Amino acid sequence: MVEMWLKDAWLHLGLKGRNTANPRGAVFEVRQGYKSNDAKRQNADVSNASSAYAYHYLPVMLLLSVQIPGNLAERYRRARWLILRGTVSGSSVDSTYVFCRDVLGYDLAGFFRRNSSAIKKETLAVLEGLLR
Repeated sequence: MVEMWLKDAWLHLGLKGRNTANPRGAVFEVRQGYKSNDAKRQNADVSNASSAYAYHYLPVMLLLSVQIPGNLAERYRRARWLILRGTVSGSSVDSTYVFCRDVLGYDLAGFFRRNSSAIKKETLAVLEGLLR
């Protein structure tokens, strides 16, 4: 399943030719969301994508939410990042939760649904502790 997804992802990005014939795998940058307009961070991410491609790896930005400015998403697309957004619908090449379910065989959205109250409780406890 992973190999088929990887080929679909390369095609989804419009990558063809000799360099895409034998992808080695994917490298993931996992973030809750991406709202930063920090040019230094963006430049480092673009550079990381170039390095990944040099070694035949697909760079994947896996977002747990849908938070990413349109202009930033476009810059990353131009750098050939595959962006998986935190949606529960779509396909395995554009949705984090569909990717996890269909490719990895794990219902990550279900995990968050089942554990939402515990996660909120722990987050609140940490924040209250920091604010004391």
